[in-house]
Amino acid sequence: MQRNSHVRALLILLLLALVIAGPILVSGFWSLRAAESTDIPARAMELYETAATRLFWRGDLWERAGIAAQQAGQSEQAMRLLERAPSLSAQGWLSLGQARLQAQLPDQALTAFESSIEQHATAQAFAGIAQVRHMQGNIEAERAALENQLLLAPEDAAAQYRLGLLLSLLDINSAMTHFQLASQLDGEYAPVFETLRSTLNLAELDPTETGRLVTLGRGMGLVDEWDLARRAFEAAVAADAQNAEAWAWLGEAKQHLGGDARADLDQALTLAPQSVVVRGLRGLYWKRSGDARQALSEYQQAAALEPDNPAWKASLGETYARLGDLVLALSNFQRATELAPDESAYWRLLAVFCVENGVHVEDVGLPAAQQAVDLSPDDPLALDILGWTQLSLGKFYTAEQTLFSALALAPDYASAHLHLALVYLQTGDRTAAYAHLRRVMEVDPNGASGQQADAILKQYFP
Repeated sequence: MQRNSHVRALLILLLLALVIAGPILVSGFWSLRAAESTDIPARAMELYETAATRLFWRGDLWERAGIAAQQAGQSEQAMRLLERAPSLSAQGWLSLGQARLQAQLPDQALTAFESSIEQHATAQAFAGIAQVRHMQGNIEAERAALENQLLLAPEDAAAQYRLGLLLSLLDINSAMTHFQLASQLDGEYAPVFETLRSTLNLAELDPTETGRLVTLGRGMGLVDEWDLARRAFEAAVAADAQNAEAWAWLGEAKQHLGGDARADLDQALTLAPQSVVVRGLRGLYWKRSGDARQALSEYQQAAALEPDNPAWKASLGETYARLGDLVLALSNFQRATELAPDESAYWRLLAVFCVENGVHVEDVGLPAAQQAVDLSPDDPLALDILGWTQLSLGKFYTAEQTLFSALALAPDYASAHLHLALVYLQTGDRTAAYAHLRRVMEVDPNGASGQQADAILKQYFP
């Protein structure tokens, strides 16, 4: 009898457990099916987490929830969920590494990517390691990761390009091959490829190690790879500490990277006070530092050394304008166009000076802007400046047509959209003005045009 009583008690407890747990289990299975059928990662994350909580023996569901969170761009949630999983697959470790990378946790991300590769090597995991090594400044390890990545995914243009950059200082021929592959895989790399091909060819022709490295560094700077440029210039200085240009370019690279360039530029001046390169880079340094008078002194020295170089005249014109001497500024800008009458850039600079300062806009600025377009009819920058000049003179219909031409060549050119918006504000077409101002905010939210557009929107469209 007593045994039967125990059996009945156990049965009652089981029935109670089923009554209580049944709806929870049913809900868990429903959540799992719903998660597997949705195409929305954020929703899948929520459903998988619910299923994992209710189907407690399914530890793999925490990983699924974490992967979905990473796909939804929710790195914090992805880390929380994936780190709760009892074990992870190669894909789980990969998602965890990507989430940690987004959370600026490179060391932890590296561990996750390496764990993913231990289970199954993928191009994505090696790409993650390359990103971590790039953040850490370990270019040797980054290069090794990129090489492994490209063994698995040779069609990745960005990886081909980056490996080419890293090889530039070591093996010019191999670097050239990777740049060419990048340009073939993605046409956006074609202009960069041409720039770097010219740089590498020039570097190979230089008879000295220091000259080769300085040329390579300058090429890296041209494509905005200033960290690699700094490394090249540091190697150049190490190869020849008496090379003033190497010191000056090292200072330039450091300034682009937010470092202190003054000591390097002073060393360059000590070594070669008569170098136009040294004087020009020092002028740039003082200009960026906001000291126009020091910049003027450097540019005057450079102009004295190369009196027929239009670049120094243009730099003097800009500096005089900053100091408020508009007469000397105009004279130097005009002299630059006289020295280089066939170069559109100097005519553009002259036109911009006139419009920005309201000086001789109609008799000097407008002809200069037109000459810039005549010399470069397919240059959206020249067309934009011509349209801006016409706008400043109240020639609204002509300005509109000119700016349309600029945007036909470069639909996302923020400055042309901004100037066109100003045309429409002047002519009372607020709807069109608003549309172009919003377009500026889309394509250049943090740039000078974007800041102007934001101010205009707040003023006219509060």
